[in-house]
Amino acid sequence: MSPDTPDSDTPDAAEADASVRLGYVGLGNIGGPMAARLAKWAGGLTVFDLSDEAVAKLVDQGATAAGSLREVAAGADIIGICVLNDEQVRTVVAGNDGLLSAAGEGTIITVHSTISPQTAIELATVCAERGVTLLDAPISGGAPGAEQGRLAVMVGGPREAYQKLKEPFRHCADMIVHAGDEVGAGTKMKLARNLLHFISFTAATEASRLAEAAGIDITKLGKVVRHTDAITGGAGAIMLRDTTAEIDHDDFWYGIFTHVRALGEKDLSLALALAADLGVELPLGTQAYADLARGLGVPHHEGDS
Repeated sequence: MSPDTPDSDTPDAAEADASVRLGYVGLGNIGGPMAARLAKWAGGLTVFDLSDEAVAKLVDQGATAAGSLREVAAGADIIGICVLNDEQVRTVVAGNDGLLSAAGEGTIITVHSTISPQTAIELATVCAERGVTLLDAPISGGAPGAEQGRLAVMVGGPREAYQKLKEPFRHCADMIVHAGDEVGAGTKMKLARNLLHFISFTAATEASRLAEAAGIDITKLGKVVRHTDAITGGAGAIMLRDTTAEIDHDDFWYGIFTHVRALGEKDLSLALALAADLGVELPLGTQAYADLARGLGVPHHEGDS
């Protein structure tokens, strides 16, 4: 499988019973459009939310409204959850009159909220005692991805259960990845992805400060960043290897990453020099210059040209 190809299986392995009934809890700005896509599933979708308005929107799109979590659990084989935090996920799954109060043996619960991996592990253990499988299946792509059916879903847990999600979830996601056989793997992948996301945001604010101090229109800079990232792939473009270990000199990637290192260190040194002239502090830029080579797997060694 190539590094940038979503997890895939043979057509037979990916087939799912179209009579499988779906359920969904949490119809906010991501859960709502995600559920709207799932409402197209032939087996039907039952939804629950504390907002009557949110439920009504889904009913208009073909879903069935449930009056309680118990009602969702009683009428669904696969149930997605997209609520705010760990506490709400615990309440929905294992609270009084939560999903476990009525979920039948063999039910699969998928948690799309970004929570602690440990919370997912603990809830999976509680669910297993009832014959229910809980998978952590956080999503990436935000509200636009949900609306466009272009989410990435990162699933942690038994592969057999993951296989059962693939057909219905293709209505709302164009990348479904099995992150690992252990529950919590999906959340760990999501946290790593979001670490990059928000460090990049912080770096963007640093770049904006430099540009502003240099008299550059930062709105135009943002347009350039979005344009070129759409072409190059942004930071994800260097995530091509299956290890972070140092690269051997005879490895295929060595020449590629030493080239990236040379360009990066040159441009970072020029940006840091400009910042020094303008009196702008660039802590992330300074750290990037110090760590880039080692992070890429091509650290400088004594005697290197």
